[in-house]
Amino acid sequence: MIALFKIDWHSVFVPSTSILEIILRGTLVYLFLFIVLRFLRRSAGAIGISDLLVVVVIADAAQNAMGSKYESVTEGVVLVSTIVAWDYFFDWLAFRFPSIRPILRPRALLLIKDGKVLSRHLRREMISEDELLGELREQGVENVKDVKYSYMESDGHISVVQKSTKD
Repeated sequence: MIALFKIDWHSVFVPSTSILEIILRGTLVYLFLFIVLRFLRRSAGAIGISDLLVVVVIADAAQNAMGSKYESVTEGVVLVSTIVAWDYFFDWLAFRFPSIRPILRPRALLLIKDGKVLSRHLRREMISEDELLGELREQGVENVKDVKYSYMESDGHISVVQKSTKD
């Protein structure tokens, strides 16, 4: 019965792996996933890619910290902190240095210009015309000819600027 309440405090808080190695592993995984997901913005939906990335990686890191992957909670905390730090750092860089913003966040991609669908841009993002028309309907646009501009934004959603009645 006493064995049920015995806690090995040393293994709970003392890392079994070098803190620097944990930071390096977290950094490498984050950067790799960031680069891969940077080009797959469409699958991110309405939330930003870095937001999605952080949620997924933190969830996995936290699970490892609570489970048996790591032998101490400290390792999981360091890994999660590393991931959050990189995410904050990239947000700070994009805010502070506009010239590198296009590297960290994709530019908006023009999909419709003056009522004409730019099929080449749709193919590039693998969006069918039916999907685009569905997005337009969701925003209250009945006809492509009513659209002045439509963009796929950096977070994956589609924005629409309708023609004014004067156009």
